[in-house]
Amino acid sequence: MPPPTPKLTAFSDRHAALSAWWRGSLGASLLAAESELLGEALEDVFGWELLQVGAWGTGRELLAGSRSRHSTVVAPVAESGANILGRPSELPVLSDSVDAVLLPHTLEFAADPYAIVREVDRVLIGEGQLLVLGFRPWSLWGLRASTTRNGHPPGLRRVLSERRVREWLFLLGYEVVASRNYLYCSPWSRGPTPGQGNGRLLHRGLMSPPLPSGAYLLKARKRMYTLTPIRGRFREAPAVIGGLVKPTTRQQT
Repeated sequence: MPPPTPKLTAFSDRHAALSAWWRGSLGASLLAAESELLGEALEDVFGWELLQVGAWGTGRELLAGSRSRHSTVVAPVAESGANILGRPSELPVLSDSVDAVLLPHTLEFAADPYAIVREVDRVLIGEGQLLVLGFRPWSLWGLRASTTRNGHPPGLRRVLSERRVREWLFLLGYEVVASRNYLYCSPWSRGPTPGQGNGRLLHRGLMSPPLPSGAYLLKARKRMYTLTPIRGRFREAPAVIGGLVKPTTRQQT
């Protein structure tokens, strides 16, 4: 068996550090909150195949609320619990074959996030839905991610704003149908205390949250526009009476 490539080894090391963070109090709370949030967002997402591109979590927590017939995870290494091994920017999936795609912070860990967006557009069917989870740059989470040497959570390369992702989707012909802010807690905290549940992270109360949101959920639909040819109107040749053109009823001023 050939030795693993340096890229796969580096990914395995980053995934091991991230897995340890998920097992901590704050990481586990974030996963629980995002699973609940996606459960609501997936209520109107139907079809044959839901594809999660990129590993996020210790298992298939984010797909628990899926209503699609099949749910599949694509990630580079088997340790991530993937059903299919493949790079997010080079998916081993047929074009126009997936009803919905989930990108759980996948773009923020990638060297070329826009390449992943283009690849997702290739495999997604017309009118299919795309869900993106991301951290907000102008938040405490974005601040810690940019000031921590190895990123936060571990391995995070960059923080992409919701506006930037919207611009990419607009260029590819997508319509954003919903968005939701969440993660109203500090990245230096230990997460909610036992008994609080996900209310602190999702903010379901009527009062204003004590902190700005640290993350967002973006939901978009791939629109298919058909071109309808416009035929020119048939114009009847003017009748000629005695060598003169027959006058019309339009008055001349």
